[in-house]
Amino acid sequence: MEKTVSEAIAYRRAVRIYKDQPIDPEIVKQCLKNATLAATSSNLQLWEFYHITNKDLISKIARLCFNQNAAKTAQQLVVVLSRKDLWPKRAKANIDWVNSQYEGMEVSEKGLKRKKMALNYYGKLIPITYSDFLGIFGWLKYIFFWCVGLFRPIYRQVRSNDLRIVAHKSAGLAAQNFMISMAAKGYDTCPMEGSDTLRVKRLLKLPFRAEINMIISCGVRDEKGIYGPRFRVPFEEVYHHLD
Repeated sequence: MEKTVSEAIAYRRAVRIYKDQPIDPEIVKQCLKNATLAATSSNLQLWEFYHITNKDLISKIARLCFNQNAAKTAQQLVVVLSRKDLWPKRAKANIDWVNSQYEGMEVSEKGLKRKKMALNYYGKLIPITYSDFLGIFGWLKYIFFWCVGLFRPIYRQVRSNDLRIVAHKSAGLAAQNFMISMAAKGYDTCPMEGSDTLRVKRLLKLPFRAEINMIISCGVRDEKGIYGPRFRVPFEEVYHHLD
């Protein structure tokens, strides 16, 4: 029986050792579809997922993950990519989708305003925000927005590295959707940051501008797969209620 959201969150742990037990790649694929429903900045969906089931390839990637147990014993792997470079393609996809919503129908004045706002957002504001040349345009935008920000609230994350962080945050949200979905199905995962990402990119022939957000190992937990009880700092240290 599939777990509830709360049950799946409580069940999910970073599993370091998996049983030598196959898992269904179609279930993993469905969980990756759930990943694509995650919240994402400006709905740009600047992510990709490489689902690896080939045992030889898993073994090669495990070596590039420094032979940590979570990689060596994995039944399958998912490589989560951040793709900031795809913003023009994703912006156009949003423009096409907005236009498709208004085809063949009478639109109210309010609807036309909403359509124009969306088209301006993806056709003008997103290109201004994401366009850059050797970091120079990013710094010019940053200085300009900083000056404007002296007088009113304004968006300030406009440098290339700022937008890299934005894209990685969205990819991380998608990865969490995936891991919770796997837990709901009774499967286990471990998000791994320890890897030689350059060699992994070369091995998988990933695009030059793609960035590895994390590698997630997948399987069914061995009884020794969780290294200890879950530790979290007291909730009171991280929770701040402003009334």
